[in-house]
Amino acid sequence: MQRLIKSLPLLLWLISLSLSAEEPPTAPILRIENGMHTTTIKSISTDAQQRFVLTASKDKTARLWSVKDGQLLRTFRPPQGAGSEGKLYAAALSPDGNTVAVAGYTGYEWDKSISIYLFQRQSGQLIQRLQGLPNVINHLSFSKEGRYLAASLGGKSGIRVFNTRTGALVFKDSDYGGRSTSVDFEADGKLLSSSFDGYLRLYSPDFKLLAKQTVIGGQRPFLARFSPDGQRIAVGFDDSTHVNILSGTDLKHLYSAVDNGDVGNIIAWSHDAQTLYAAGRIERNGGVPIAAWSKQGRGALRWLPAASNIVMGLLPLKQGDLLYATGDPAWGRVSANAQTRFQQAGQIADFRGNRSQVGLSAQGKQLQFAYQFRGKEPVQFDMSTRQLSLNPSHSASLKAPDTQSLAIKGWKNTTSPTLNGKALALEEYETSRSLAISPDQQQFLLGTERTLRLFDKNGTQRWQQVVPSDVWAVNIAANGKVAVADLGDGTIRWYRLRDGVELLAFYPHPDKKRWVLWTPEGYYDASAGAENLIGWHVNRGKDNAADFFSIAKFRDSYYRPDVIEQVLNTYDVAKALSIANQLSGKRQQATASIKSLLPPVLSILSPDTGTTFKHPQVTLSFSTRTPSGEAVTNIKVLLDGRVHSQQRGLKLIKQSNGQTDEITLTLPKRDVEITLIAENRFSASEPSSIRLKWAGESEGFVIKPKLYVLAVGISEYNDSALKLNYAAKDARDFSALIKKQQNGLYREVVVNSIIDGSKGNILDGLEWIERQVTAKDVAMVFMAGHGVNDRNGNYYFLPKDVNTNKLKRTALPYSVIKDTITNLPSKVLYFLDSCHSGNVMGSRRGNADINRVVNDLTSAENGVVVFAASSGNQFSLEDSGWGNGAFTKALLEGIAGKADYYKTGRITINMLDLYISERVKALTDGQQTPTTTKPATIADFPVVMRVK
Repeated sequence: MQRLIKSLPLLLWLISLSLSAEEPPTAPILRIENGMHTTTIKSISTDAQQRFVLTASKDKTARLWSVKDGQLLRTFRPPQGAGSEGKLYAAALSPDGNTVAVAGYTGYEWDKSISIYLFQRQSGQLIQRLQGLPNVINHLSFSKEGRYLAASLGGKSGIRVFNTRTGALVFKDSDYGGRSTSVDFEADGKLLSSSFDGYLRLYSPDFKLLAKQTVIGGQRPFLARFSPDGQRIAVGFDDSTHVNILSGTDLKHLYSAVDNGDVGNIIAWSHDAQTLYAAGRIERNGGVPIAAWSKQGRGALRWLPAASNIVMGLLPLKQGDLLYATGDPAWGRVSANAQTRFQQAGQIADFRGNRSQVGLSAQGKQLQFAYQFRGKEPVQFDMSTRQLSLNPSHSASLKAPDTQSLAIKGWKNTTSPTLNGKALALEEYETSRSLAISPDQQQFLLGTERTLRLFDKNGTQRWQQVVPSDVWAVNIAANGKVAVADLGDGTIRWYRLRDGVELLAFYPHPDKKRWVLWTPEGYYDASAGAENLIGWHVNRGKDNAADFFSIAKFRDSYYRPDVIEQVLNTYDVAKALSIANQLSGKRQQATASIKSLLPPVLSILSPDTGTTFKHPQVTLSFSTRTPSGEAVTNIKVLLDGRVHSQQRGLKLIKQSNGQTDEITLTLPKRDVEITLIAENRFSASEPSSIRLKWAGESEGFVIKPKLYVLAVGISEYNDSALKLNYAAKDARDFSALIKKQQNGLYREVVVNSIIDGSKGNILDGLEWIERQVTAKDVAMVFMAGHGVNDRNGNYYFLPKDVNTNKLKRTALPYSVIKDTITNLPSKVLYFLDSCHSGNVMGSRRGNADINRVVNDLTSAENGVVVFAASSGNQFSLEDSGWGNGAFTKALLEGIAGKADYYKTGRITINMLDLYISERVKALTDGQQTPTTTKPATIADFPVVMRVK
């Protein structure tokens, strides 16, 4: 990256700036979005009041978090392109916390120069672009009063300083013999920089060079930091374990911190300047801790816990705690007495050291991988059944990669792999990671830190494919048609061997429940609760923040499990689509483009999250845009995840780039989370949320809610082939137990049980609960019986009087159930134990694939908490030994008290989920996997009291 830029002759670079620049790519880009970075966090920053934490990553996003509890507040998305374009290496938050600055390899692909992007923190809007920089940005720093922004550049380009109000370049120093690695402002305005040319440089507040000094202890000073009082400077090195302390006025060496060979290159001072911290590649007792010296680096050394990977950043907090960021990726907060406050860990599988464990079937449809480093927590995934099997036994049909049949050496973590003693052609400094030789030994795949390359047996490259992250493991199917690669971003991808075309990507979430499969075109399949784990990044030019839309927004067009099923039969996505359409009876027509289906975009402008309110009436200002051109038809207001019943009308303020509006709400006298969602006739925007804190008098006596329960159980069908043993009993048992919740969390429990009911009976029940429930209540809907999907994937619940040959007229369509429970103004819990195939007999309720139903109901705009008896197309089991279906058996036990893990008497959604999940797996020997899914806008809350 850096070599490409610095090798440009100055004349060509200047000419390129004068030419008309290109724009970022307009085609949507599929990205993982799991609420956390997916690769190394390169930078961490905070504001002067230390309310917010800003992190930036090579995954091309920057994220804003709460210092208090680590909650994600906003994600910033600069324009990005293929390969390295858009990777972020540097981030800084202005002292007032209002401006976010990010940069890295940013803008070169279209401007032929690097840009620094400045975002407004609250709205997420890109407000300024500092452009024309000649090399990548390694580090950013605001001056203490926020007037200046300094940048460290790669190559030998030195440093730049900008006026943050005007964006003007006010100072540059290009007289550097190596890349600049850090910049830091002192309180009185002095500026400090470090460089791999061996020098530290100290500048006056008006940017005159005061001192230029080499530092003993290492040849490449990596990070240099002023102490809070400005009297000292601490330096860490890239090529040494030393940490040295210099004078803050003239860079003269003062002393060295005690070095036992473990110390890293990331350093920081405590706010009272008495403690010096250092971290980096330290490894002690299986972890990567933080070193802390008392007495300004001259005292005793102690160790603080951190993470399992290299530490990339340290930030001291005023009260003595410390923030850290790592390469896992992870970031967290640790106290001065070595107590971990919290950690935001990476949400990806760690495929490092998994080279020999990646197993693959002959056709590529079954694979084995491991969630953890060096093959720990192995799992198998079957493309045919879409099932994860934890702790699998060895399968002879899953072959490990061949790495021995050809004389290939140096392919493990080196830049110089060879074949028969001859170097393989890689880019300079490109590191090889993994190897797989084809079954016929005529060719081999080499996975590197940024490419997948196919060579023939003579070492001639046939193709290369740029990949999102390091290829930690690779394997080739026995049929020689397809290969899989385990990547550093936590995905596993299938590539067609003859030409390197990507066919499928698989993201297994480390919770070992959720997963997503997708094609590059966006056709996908997802387990329950997993649709929001990937989405489309859409650039809006180089002067605007990019948009991001969850793939769930395109469910109607792109949720195609039938297409995914055919991909590894045809090894061609277009053919897979054609076959899937033929089998389902769909017309052979082009799928609507992603860009034509884009939903609205909404951002809350004010008040700021965390704002206190003393009066129940609060006015929100927000902006909306319509990327697809479809008009916004409604603004949905959610209060703590459910529709706000006291919403007032919208008052138009003005028209701008999009539209700015305000809405006045009457809020309860307590802390609340408010979410706004813009809707058009086709779709809904991503939710925009703020948290507000009540600062007035307490409401005093609070009336307990009422609980309304609709319980439906169908066992005795008119069609005897559909008979079930325990569905009706499940509904009766659930009704009886939940009735005992009266005078607990709920002042009253009202139950309507429909046992072996007709379609009309169930419709009456849905109408009943719709009429009864208010915003102050809680609603539960329990449904047990058969369910089917028609040939188009539409779901139906089967009543007693169903005729399976006339589903539309005699079965209960999902749309009717959805319309009822999503429009209830209360919190809603939906318990669903249903099936597929009216021909299933005996103890099996069928294998209804209800993932689409679950994902739809739990979207933010629908806001339902769903407990589903099984996942994907699994069977839902019942047994006379249990006296119930497995799901209901576990549910009843959990409510009765076994889910009360903390012995408080209150059982929350998450506690009930954990108990049901573990209990059902135990009852069914892993044949059934229940799923609990709730919208991201709904926090965990107590749903029942332990039954005495």
